[in-house]
Amino acid sequence: MNIVIRKELLPGDDERIREVLESSGYFQPREIDVALELVQEALKKGDESGYYFMTAREKSRLAGYICYGPIPMTFNRWDIYWIAVDDRLRGRGIGGMLLEQTEDHIRTLGGRKTYIETSSSMLYAPTRRFHEKQGYILEAVQKDYYDDGDDRCLYVKVL
Repeated sequence: MNIVIRKELLPGDDERIREVLESSGYFQPREIDVALELVQEALKKGDESGYYFMTAREKSRLAGYICYGPIPMTFNRWDIYWIAVDDRLRGRGIGGMLLEQTEDHIRTLGGRKTYIETSSSMLYAPTRRFHEKQGYILEAVQKDYYDDGDDRCLYVKVL
C-alpha cells in the first residue's frame, strides 16, 4: 500500500471526508456536519481559519484525514479535533502516520502539547487504545459529559 500524506485540502475533499466519516461508524450526522464545516472554513481561508488538515491518499483516493489546531488562549497547546480512516483501510497504520506527521508539524509551529478527546462508551474502546498506543496519556475524565453514563476522556501528549 502506497500512502502519501498531504498537508493541504483539495477541492472535492469535503465529500470524500464525509464518506470516510460515515464509513467509520463512530460519528453521528451532526458531528459529521461540524467536521465538514471546518473543512469548508479551511478551504475558504487556509491556515487563517485556525484549522489545519492532513490527508492520507492511496493513489488518488482519500484514505483518511486529520484536523488539528491551536487551542485559543493557551501557550503552545494544540487540539486534535478529528482523525478518521476509511473503514476498509483501518488497521494498516494510516491513522498512526497521520498523527505522527501532524505532531511533527505542530512541533515546527512551536507546539509543546497536544490534546485529544473521546467518549468512554464501549464503541470508542478501539479509539482509546489507538490513542494510548500513540503515546497519549489519559489526563482527565469528565463524568456524564456527552450523556448520562458517557464520559469525556481527555488524552494528552507532550511533544
